[in-house]
Amino acid sequence: MMKQIIAGVLISAGVLYGAEAEQSKGYTQAQRIADMQKMAQAMQDIQSGFFYNNVDIVRDGAKTLKATIVNVGPTIEEITNKDIYEQYMQNGEKMTLKIKRKIERRAQEVIDRFENGDAVQALQAYSKIAEQCMKCHVRLRKW
Repeated sequence: MMKQIIAGVLISAGVLYGAEAEQSKGYTQAQRIADMQKMAQAMQDIQSGFFYNNVDIVRDGAKTLKATIVNVGPTIEEITNKDIYEQYMQNGEKMTLKIKRKIERRAQEVIDRFENGDAVQALQAYSKIAEQCMKCHVRLRKW
């Protein structure tokens, strides 16, 4: 019985250590790609909701977008870059935070406007989200 308890504690500690080690690596390029794919799908869902006049699809897409955008940021490689000039030119963390806030706010605006029957304003908010996406891709991702 005692051996089973000790084995359980050791296994739990190993799992927790593995999760902590993964987190300490920071935000990776692979995680960024996965998040970008989720956000692209969320934007497509919002657009489909507009075309089908379906508030549930719009709401789900906007909620997914809001939930995913909070994960996005500079990768660990970008943060640990020692080149002062590149750090100054990218200013990635500050700019990313600003863009994230705007996207979150606009995603909520899409939900609110579309639920209230103002599809035109919801579409304009959607367009502003796409504008923020492109701003990030052009400036930080060097498109």
